[in-house]
Amino acid sequence: MPRAGLSREVVVAEAAQVADEVGFERLTLAAVAERLGVAVPSLYKHVDGIGELRRDLTVMALRELGAALASAVDRGGDAGVALRALAEAYRGYAHAHTGRYPATLRAVDPHHHDADEASRALLQTVFSVLARYGLSGDDAIDATRALRAALHGFVTLEAVGGFGLPRDVDRSFARLVRILDTAFRDWSPERTLR
Repeated sequence: MPRAGLSREVVVAEAAQVADEVGFERLTLAAVAERLGVAVPSLYKHVDGIGELRRDLTVMALRELGAALASAVDRGGDAGVALRALAEAYRGYAHAHTGRYPATLRAVDPHHHDADEASRALLQTVFSVLARYGLSGDDAIDATRALRAALHGFVTLEAVGGFGLPRDVDRSFARLVRILDTAFRDWSPERTLR
């Protein structure tokens, strides 16, 4: 008989907490079961193994990050202000959820409806900011990749203590965002790059 109050949502929420403590790649069914006070086989009534649990956690993390970005970005106003708000929300989420954040990094299976939907919603927020720079289509995709690479690189280096020079890291982050703002303002339409 399943433990009262245990559900798929409860298992995934607990897995998110465990991931934030030990890391996404070190998340195990055993650790989640221990935290919930049940035997590992009890979890199989709610998830079909660690792969499915990680996929559900990825959906949760994408939705959380997407909601954080969407709520930070003012729907009107200057592109630079919107970009700064988006970047700060991204960094804030990565800091607050060190185990969930890595779950947002891999491309999702487009055949998994919930994951695809969460990923598309997050992407629409990014595209809405880039549209303020006049970027759309392939240019928006390229700009999104540049933005993601820059933000991910910064938050990852920051998380592992990679910034050892005596300079305020917040100031460096602000400069990175200004560099991106300048690049997006000066973005020229895609031409043959060969």
